[in-house]
Amino acid sequence: MNSIIRNSVLGIAGLAFAGGVAAGPITDTTTPVDTTPVAVAVQADKPAVDKGKLIPHGVQGGQSRIDLSDEQVASTKAIIAATKKAGMDERAAVVSIATALQESKLENLGHLGDRNDHDSQGLFQQRPSSGWGTVEQITDPEYSTTAFLKGLKQVDGWQDMPLTKAAQTVQVSAYPDHYAQWEQQAADLVAEHWNS
Repeated sequence: MNSIIRNSVLGIAGLAFAGGVAAGPITDTTTPVDTTPVAVAVQADKPAVDKGKLIPHGVQGGQSRIDLSDEQVASTKAIIAATKKAGMDERAAVVSIATALQESKLENLGHLGDRNDHDSQGLFQQRPSSGWGTVEQITDPEYSTTAFLKGLKQVDGWQDMPLTKAAQTVQVSAYPDHYAQWEQQAADLVAEHWNS
């Protein structure tokens, strides 16, 4: 019985083979494809920011995030522009923006009356009485950022410090660890706006 099945299978296979040989090879009736390399124009919009430079030590602790208004985005761009003008890199912009997020949520605050922390004003809540400048100066985003960066430059090894320690060394806040929560959003903002 096994030989009958085997002979049947071999017979069918032979017929299929013979039919294929008799019919001839399958011909390709499609149009040939030109495989010559083609030059492709790629628009280089903006060079990407090296994200490894933005958060070189990883974020510390839980992260906060807020939606930004047009005014807050404008403040972000002003901080980045001042950072570039000061000849500092993307990491300095991350530290600056995280600091401003903590201090003012990137709002250029004037005197808040009874709600004010002493005479703190501007994006970085700098105080005229502490020598940061006049009210007009510290409420100017370029001036206040430049003043913050000048302080940051004076911190030996700030590039190798966790963000919150670098920011705290400049700001001398009553809440030194609060800057860390803004590092991811600050890095995202720098990545988005550094080359815009």
